[in-house]
Amino acid sequence: MMATAIQNNGIESLANGNINHVEVNETHVEPNSISTDTAATEAPAEADPPEIDIVINNVVCSFSVRCHLNLRQIALNGANVEYRRENGMITMKLRKPYTTASMWSSGKITCTGATSEEQAKIAARRFARCLQKLGFKARFNNFRVVNVLGTCSMPFAIKIMAFSERYKEHADYEPELHPGVTYKLTEPKATLKIFSTGSVTVTAPSVADVQAAIEHIFPLVYEYRKERTKEDLLAMQLRRKGQKRKRSFAHIEVEDNEDYDDEMEILSDEDEDDNCDSDKSWD
Repeated sequence: MMATAIQNNGIESLANGNINHVEVNETHVEPNSISTDTAATEAPAEADPPEIDIVINNVVCSFSVRCHLNLRQIALNGANVEYRRENGMITMKLRKPYTTASMWSSGKITCTGATSEEQAKIAARRFARCLQKLGFKARFNNFRVVNVLGTCSMPFAIKIMAFSERYKEHADYEPELHPGVTYKLTEPKATLKIFSTGSVTVTAPSVADVQAAIEHIFPLVYEYRKERTKEDLLAMQLRRKGQKRKRSFAHIEVEDNEDYDDEMEILSDEDEDDNCDSDKSWD
């Protein structure tokens, strides 16, 4: 099985061998049942091992600027800032990379929205630069990746009921509360959400742990694979195309748009330094 993590910073491939190899006991094979067709014997050897693409959707990081932040001053003079006084924090957004930072007066900052660890560090440094332009003696310190969210799709559907019964010590399945199986790993430390369509969502402290968790869970769910139904295929096609899904609540029809990133396209693409301009007044 080949697991590939798709990020903006490149592609990293991990392999743990082909698990499709099956040993045959020659003592129970009849001589007449052996085929001499070379094309049939060479076909399995030429088959490529399955490849799974892991998409990193969100990287959460935290850092400190080691100075007191005047939230009201940032809200009045900063750009793309929202002051949440009831929560005692402000949120600041960047276009490149498209990230959001939550800032507290103590100087602690949490950054979300990046799709790679390198992109998260770049965004964090730009937020610190924005604070320097606003007159604060900010210093970039104590940067660390807190959480990584990744998703992937297995090349088959999964019998999640039988899977959860087989691995009761790690799997938790409550169909009344959640449609997927919650599988927790201790090494690597990760939490997986496994769905019957074959989709898997992984939460781990780093990108490497996400890849390791997928490689660990693949041979386990492979034993409970099944063919996808037409409903599963349709749901996967809609998810890949990014189309709008509709949910109906009684007589009210609500429309969900998964392409929320398109809303940020209305902002003009200027030089990256313009992301931190603080000349505008937010009075």
